[in-house]
Amino acid sequence: MSQSEKNGLTYSDAGVDIDAGNAMVEKIKPAVRSTRRPGADGEIGGFGGLFDLKAAGFRDPILVAANDGVGTKLKIAIDADRHDTVGIDLVAMCVNDLVVQGAEPLLFLDYFATGKLDPDQGAAIVEGIAEGCRQAGCALIGGETAEMPGMYKGGDYDLAGFAVGAAERGELLPSGDIAEGDVILGLASSGVHSNGYSLVRKIVERSGLGWNDKAPFDDSKTLGEALLTPTRIYVKPLLAAIRKTKALKALAHITGGGFPENIPRVLPKHLSAEIDLEAIRPPAVFSWLASTGGVAEKEMLRTFNCGIGMIVVTAAERADEVIAALSAEGETPVRLGRMVARAEGGAGTIYKGTLAL
Repeated sequence: MSQSEKNGLTYSDAGVDIDAGNAMVEKIKPAVRSTRRPGADGEIGGFGGLFDLKAAGFRDPILVAANDGVGTKLKIAIDADRHDTVGIDLVAMCVNDLVVQGAEPLLFLDYFATGKLDPDQGAAIVEGIAEGCRQAGCALIGGETAEMPGMYKGGDYDLAGFAVGAAERGELLPSGDIAEGDVILGLASSGVHSNGYSLVRKIVERSGLGWNDKAPFDDSKTLGEALLTPTRIYVKPLLAAIRKTKALKALAHITGGGFPENIPRVLPKHLSAEIDLEAIRPPAVFSWLASTGGVAEKEMLRTFNCGIGMIVVTAAERADEVIAALSAEGETPVRLGRMVARAEGGAGTIYKGTLAL
């Protein structure tokens, strides 16, 4: 009879390793500290994270909160054994949803659940989260690591993120003055971002390629590396343009549902966004997905971002000023279309031309 059987079961016998959890916390402390910003000290270990709105410079703030996950992109990270970028995706999916409302992301919390905790794998994930927080200018003030044998098998894991931002009262977007003739600008995506990966994985399966094979659309990367390219974080350029011009009327983060589901969320019911598809230059990954999977244009547009990760609406006479402000921050805005009167019973997004797939 073993010593543990003689003395009764331990938590470790049940598959939960407290020491591994403690080891991971120690590994991630430097990454967490690196996200310090005014209002948060970047330390973890308490029962709750603290944030001082006054120290962050706010006078009369409205808080804005968002949460999201990374979806089945995680399966590619797990199968390809690359865990250093999905944390950036996690932050991006949350903070991009804050900035579209004119809010500055302030703090972030993560939830990481796994079947068997590997402190090195966990640390790589959290280091990605910290990198996303640095890109967004928000503090990682806490999180939860849950080892759950029986819920997740082997090296499987899931991530959820929670972000809180703030805007001064009266400065939230969308503004109430979106009008016919307003210009629609698009900001480039880095690729597939974090939506549509169940279809992506189905297409990869059909192609017969492995994650370590060369990507057919990018000779410099394996297929796994290319498809794990992290979601772009648009926070800093957008906040800079909002503050410099005060001319951005609405923003839309192009996530699951693509243009037709996301753009109408910020529009009044009497207007439609008329998008010129020929103004878009989709990254090569989208052409490969469309051709390999036999995916029709309409399905591509309602599943993927197709090369545009963020939409900006501004008055026609302010468009050049907004383009200049975004360009100064390293963006390359594309003139995508304009606001038009919505036909009775018509769609919130209508298209001209065809997508160059």
